[in-house]
Amino acid sequence: MENNRQKKIAGIIQEELAKVLQQSIRDAGQQNLLISVTKVNVTVDLSVAKVYLSVFPETKAAEVLKGVTSNAPLIKHELSQITKHQFRRMPELYFYIDDSLQYIEGIEQSLKEEENPIENRDLLYKRKMT
Repeated sequence: MENNRQKKIAGIIQEELAKVLQQSIRDAGQQNLLISVTKVNVTVDLSVAKVYLSVFPETKAAEVLKGVTSNAPLIKHELSQITKHQFRRMPELYFYIDDSLQYIEGIEQSLKEEENPIENRDLLYKRKMT
């Protein structure tokens, strides 16, 4: 269960990180790519932030995650410059792909099929554990 301080820090990181990522996409000249920060979880000691990204189109998700992860120190530095009056220390950023939309879509697709996924669990979309 998150306390209020964790929620506030997660909200600030989510908002500012979305701006930083969108600006970097524009600067790189990437067309037809959308990255959104869907969720940020901050640990109790405020030293680590798990950032969940949603990428559209989904086919570029692995490539985007690799690029964002390799540039994590630069992103952290830019984010710390933006939030320097709000935080004493910027948490370490760990990036993950948020697959919740694909999971929901898989369940909906399974329910539209003729066979019953409740009786035959093998028909359901398997969610990746991260």
